[in-house]
Amino acid sequence: MSLRINNNISALNAHRNLKTNDDQLARTLERLSSGLQVTRAADGPAKLVISEQMRAQIGGIKQAIDNSETAVSLVQTTEANLGEISQLLTGVRQLAIHAANEGVNDEVMLQADQNEIRNALDTINRISKQASFGNKRLLDGSNGASGFTTGEYLEFVDASLASKDSSTHGFDVKINQVATQTNITGSSALTDEMVKAGEKLTVIENGRMASYTATEDDTVDTAVQNLRNAASRNNLDVNIGLDESGIITVHHNQYGSKYSFQVSSSSEGVLSANAEKIQSAMQGNDIKGTINGESAIGDGQVLTGIKGARCVDGVQIRYYGGDKEILEAGCVVYDKTTEVEEGAEIQEIPDDGLSVGRIFVNQKSLKFQVGANQAQTVGVSLPSTSSETLARGVLNKSGFRSLDEVNVTNFTGATDTLSMVDRAINEVTAIRGSLGAFQKNTLESNLSNLRVASENLISAESIIRDVDMASEMAEFTKNQIKSQAATAMLAHANQVPHNVLRLLN
Repeated sequence: MSLRINNNISALNAHRNLKTNDDQLARTLERLSSGLQVTRAADGPAKLVISEQMRAQIGGIKQAIDNSETAVSLVQTTEANLGEISQLLTGVRQLAIHAANEGVNDEVMLQADQNEIRNALDTINRISKQASFGNKRLLDGSNGASGFTTGEYLEFVDASLASKDSSTHGFDVKINQVATQTNITGSSALTDEMVKAGEKLTVIENGRMASYTATEDDTVDTAVQNLRNAASRNNLDVNIGLDESGIITVHHNQYGSKYSFQVSSSSEGVLSANAEKIQSAMQGNDIKGTINGESAIGDGQVLTGIKGARCVDGVQIRYYGGDKEILEAGCVVYDKTTEVEEGAEIQEIPDDGLSVGRIFVNQKSLKFQVGANQAQTVGVSLPSTSSETLARGVLNKSGFRSLDEVNVTNFTGATDTLSMVDRAINEVTAIRGSLGAFQKNTLESNLSNLRVASENLISAESIIRDVDMASEMAEFTKNQIKSQAATAMLAHANQVPHNVLRLLN
């Protein structure tokens, strides 16, 4: 065995192993103290990249969960205000029914009903104006898709989340066919002779029937009036008319092709073409046209942009240019195939449609970020619930244009108020139903999904980045023993050169 004093190879080898063991022991201590197996990029570049991406997703999901929970709170606040409006509308409906009890009401009672209704409507307006979530107004129309129109007989109805904003230039509305009512006109006049002979007139609508058999004491006018009374008692939604020549006309009060009725008369041509045979009335037409040059679906007088349309998806307008009362005023655009009363002004609709005005949509629906990534948003529209915007476009004899104008101080006004309030209740209920579906099927379902996704991502990120403490403790013990052994061996190696002194001695 050779002995050297300038270079102690054994000591150098022991020192190198000691240094390596100390480095491994330090890393093990770092992992045990931090709980992470990847604390820097050098610990695992691929693991670091993946885990950092997961951490970003986890942070985004946590915030999306908070966003969704806040959105649920907003929806619940809105729904609570709508619930109060519904109760007020129910009260208004009761007052309208009371006012319609014409036989026992006097002017003072009717005015008291009207004053109470006015107070309820003012409260509805106050709720609509003041309902808020923080500083954000909820029911004043500032957080929904609102709009207005230019053009006679054209009215904005609604717009959806998918509707685009057109507040600058507007969307052109073209009509190819106006809406008409299901109707029938007798071909023969009802005469006194027919009445004295016991003429039987029958109208059947939606499963309900009104029938009257004339007596010898009746006249043509009283026979038709008794038929009207029977229709009113049985809640038939039809209007029965009689012209000066004795021709009877019946038309449905609603517009469109989905409304129908049947008629019968004991004399040929008075109502039905064949005596004592049931005959269906001529079906009404739904409106046809386009909005901004895009296809739209007609339902009665309402034209709705088709789903998937580039700009007008969900945009709804009402065009009532075919209304009989407007026709009699001599200012109506009417379908070329429609029979028009004498003296009415007619404007033919060209093949490419007649432009009747423009609709301007202001899109301010609420958007909620409910996902961890870009474009993972949902939205909801909160329309105005003021009395001026509720129950618009309801046909009524009193000429009420909205719920705000109702008046129950006379019988006609009370019955028309009832139909207006029913429409308003349906509109508010529809809003509440839409919000409930949005909360349950969108927000709460999304919350459940986000919580599961967060749990799974955290688990995956933990597998990649967190240390297995049991395994690391075993590694720590091993490195500690190796370090102590290396220290002892280095001490022995340093004693080897001392053997040279023994030779010198």
